Amino acid sequence: MRLDTTINQRMVQTMHLAPRMIQSMEILQLPIMALQERIQQELQENPVLELKETSEEPAGDGDEGVENYSDEDDSSDPGDAELIIDDSGSNELDFDRLEALSRDWGDVLNEEHRPSRGGIDEEGDKKHDAMQNMASRPQSLQEYLNEQLSFLEITPEQAELARYLITHIDDNGFLTFLDEKDPEYQKIQNDPDYKPSRPLRRRCPTLEELAAGYREGTTPAQVEEALHIVQKLDPPGIGARDLRECLLLQLTPETPHAKLLRTLITNHLEDIGHNRLPIIQKETGADLQTIKEAIEVLKHFNTRPGSQFTAENIPYVVPDILVERQENGEYTVRLLDDWLPSVYISRRYIEMCKNKGTDPKLKDYLKRKIQSATWLQESIEQRRHTLEKVTKAIIERQRAFLEKGPEYIEPLKMQQIADQVGVHVTTVSRAVDDKWVQTPRGIFPLKRFFGGGTHNTATGEEVAWETIKQKLLEIIDREDKSNPLSDEDLVAKLNEAGYPVKRRTVTKYRKMANIPSSRQRKDWTAAQAR
Repeated sequence: MRLDTTINQRMVQTMHLAPRMIQSMEILQLPIMALQERIQQELQENPVLELKETSEEPAGDGDEGVENYSDEDDSSDPGDAELIIDDSGSNELDFDRLEALSRDWGDVLNEEHRPSRGGIDEEGDKKHDAMQNMASRPQSLQEYLNEQLSFLEITPEQAELARYLITHIDDNGFLTFLDEKDPEYQKIQNDPDYKPSRPLRRRCPTLEELAAGYREGTTPAQVEEALHIVQKLDPPGIGARDLRECLLLQLTPETPHAKLLRTLITNHLEDIGHNRLPIIQKETGADLQTIKEAIEVLKHFNTRPGSQFTAENIPYVVPDILVERQENGEYTVRLLDDWLPSVYISRRYIEMCKNKGTDPKLKDYLKRKIQSATWLQESIEQRRHTLEKVTKAIIERQRAFLEKGPEYIEPLKMQQIADQVGVHVTTVSRAVDDKWVQTPRGIFPLKRFFGGGTHNTATGEEVAWETIKQKLLEIIDREDKSNPLSDEDLVAKLNEAGYPVKRRTVTKYRKMANIPSSRQRKDWTAAQAR
């Protein structure tokens, strides 16, 4: 076998995205809040960028520079950063442009705005006021339970063991252990710095495991005694080890149908979930009406007693675009970015760049930063232009949605908008990603206006899937609850209405709308009456 080395020459064609294009795509995809954070980050990392103050001082009194410093000869390759840091004679063009900027802006290069001592004190007062107005940390579930323990007449040993059990109560109010078999848990054990990609899985512990994890010599009987103390605390159902125990802890002698409910919780939770009321009737001997009344009482029990102490992260939506209806019936589109930080390139650093006595290394560094700042400004402006054009095209196609309601949405693909605006479909995808629009009908994500459809066999028109969903909900709402329609029946009804769909589509839409199956929707009382 012979081994040798050879040198071959070949021609290949590859595509490389310029840094400017990459940054432009990133800026376009950012929603308004993320864009604000990006601008703040650039202000911290790029020294040539300055924040334009909203003061009433004349613009020529400080260090403000141009809002968009551009390199006119860089059109051949906007991403070639090396052109601006090359030490060859071609850089004379850059100096000529800087000289021209200096002549135009020479009257503003004398001094720099610096915050006065009073301004610093005022800023400190604002931060102090903000801290005073911050909401205090709400009481946690564990704190609330431990506070109740201090009012009980129990021994110090019981109180200490009860506090140990409270540490193992999760956010839902159940007594749980971390599942040692969870792969994410095992990764944390091997690497303490590992951050799990999801919440760790938990499991119900046994009394023996709780005793072994507390203190040597502790018996399961002592743990069970302390657990009964914890389970008597508020809220009802706290400290349960499974759903049945949680519901039973909330059951009191005063609860309507208490005896039947205890039987239902103990033996028939699965039957209730599948609406198997005749089986429950046969095994308990109770009539259907009484069983239904007991189930209604059970629905008011709390299956997550600790959830009221969990801080809910309610997403705060900030619309990027405002769509308004004018008196003449036309719709106008306006970007809601007036409050974004306004930045400019500092004239002080441009002056340093044009000064031939500046250290070459410093000059190259400043040129790179000025180029980066220019790209940022151009990317933000390009984002505004693209987002406005795309939104106008969407609103033009979806006027019926805005005027009549969501059920009149038209089938629309991103490729159609891309062809109309004259951009690539991926640009439209980035423009609408995570963007929200405020309309006269409410606030919607821009992606809400896109969707496929099918042809109506009766009229030949293309119908959006959203319209078919609305029709499906209408059919289910009008069905006979004593004999609800199966998914096959729903398919037949939709086909009769001119909407050709398949069974799996109906099943998918029904589950998306949280509509139970036909068996679970059946009203057994009405069926028995017939």
